[in-house]
Parts: sequence; structure tokens; C-alpha cells
Amino acid sequence: MIHRKTKREIELMKEAGKVLADCHKELRNIIKPGVTTKQIDDFVEFFLEERGATPEQKGYHDYPFATCASVNDVICHGFPGTQKLKEGDIVTVDMVVNLNGALADSAWSYAVGSISDDVQQLLDATKKSLYLGIEQAVVGNRIGDIGHAIQKYAESKGYGVVRDFTGHGIGPTLHEEPMIPHFGEPGTGPRLKEGMVITIEPMLNIGAPFSIIDEDGWTARTVDGSISAQYEHTLAITKDGPVLLTDQGDE
Repeated sequence: MIHRKTKREIELMKEAGKVLADCHKELRNIIKPGVTTKQIDDFVEFFLEERGATPEQKGYHDYPFATCASVNDVICHGFPGTQKLKEGDIVTVDMVVNLNGALADSAWSYAVGSISDDVQQLLDATKKSLYLGIEQAVVGNRIGDIGHAIQKYAESKGYGVVRDFTGHGIGPTLHEEPMIPHFGEPGTGPRLKEGMVITIEPMLNIGAPFSIIDEDGWTARTVDGSISAQYEHTLAITKDGPVLLTDQGDE
């Protein structure tokens, strides 16, 4: 069942999104060679506590961390750890903020120091595919329109579009209907209606689009060891177009 939110609920989610966006902006100054993903995770938990918020995914199905931290060939759901990030790595930090019961969800891929041109092009294309999907998130369109826009652009650039993980509805619980695939045919799927709040979060691989799961039951990697990137926003469907609830303002 798809839950549509009131204007008041959306405003509260936007407040949670502001905390989340501010945290991502602070991470730009923290992520550098020599830092561990556990240090990133500890910072996020401290930052949220200082702002009166909590990390929603900590404890979700027994997930033990405040963030997912996915390095290089990890597509998503990577466990923060003690291995130091190296020059040329990329790391995707994904977090869900709970502020007084209102949720917001956003992932962002970060370069660690200087990265190769190929990897920078992947980051640029992944971010652009996110915004092309967001452009389709208007009242009257269908979910397939979002996925088609992402897939068409990403595959035109030669990237694999991950099928195994999707965007989703959100609020008041973390994962709600509808699921938002990042591939598909235009004019298919549920129709977008005012008051829906969803995440769009394309994951693109330099290589094949397929994933495998580590023994921890969470960490998803590319099957061929290729680099993967992800960008994600939470957005509300309104009569005036999509409204980003996790907008960083200067992206």
C-alpha cells in the first residue's frame, strides 16, 4: 500500500533532510586518505546526536552501524571498518536520519583524494542519472518513467545499471511501497501522485550490473570487481514538481 503524506508530514521530513544534508556537507572535509570508514561512521553518529536526531538504520534488521560505507567495488550496504581509505578510492556513505519520528534518506559518493578520470566520469554520470530520474518524478508520470530515464542515459555511457537494489517509498517507516527501479519502460508501473515521498538512488557500475553478497549477509559487491557509485535523494511529489528533502544546496 502506498502512503501519501500530508504537507505537515513532508515539512517534518524536510527538517530531517536538512540535518542529513548538513551531515553530508561536513563529510566533504572529513573524507581523505588515511581515514577509516569506522571513523566516518562515528562522526555521523556524533553529528546526528548533536542535532537531536538518530541513525534510523542502526538496529534495522540488526544492522549494527549508523551508516553504510561502500568502498570501490562495494555497491551498497558496506560495513564501516578499520581499513584506511587510500588515495584514488571512492566511498559511498548512505544514511537514514530520524528526527522526531520523521525520516530522510540519502547516499553520496565521495572521491578520496585524487581519482582517475574513468572513476570521475562514473561519479559524474551517476549523479546526472539521479537528476534525470528526479525530473521524471512529477504528478501523472509513472515509476517506469523514472527508471527509463536513468537506464537510457547510464547505458548510453556504457555503465551497468544495478537491478538488485531499488529506491522506495519512505516515512514513517524506512522502506515502503512503491519500489523505484532504476531501469524500466516509460508509461509502466504505479502512477505518481501528490503526497508520495520516495527515494531515487541509482547505482552504476563501470562493469557488469550484477551483484554478489558477502558472508556478512549485507555487503553487496560487483561480480567483476569493477567500481560502483551511488547518489540518492529523498523527494516529495507535489503539484509544483519534485521537492528535494535532502538537498545539499550547492551540489
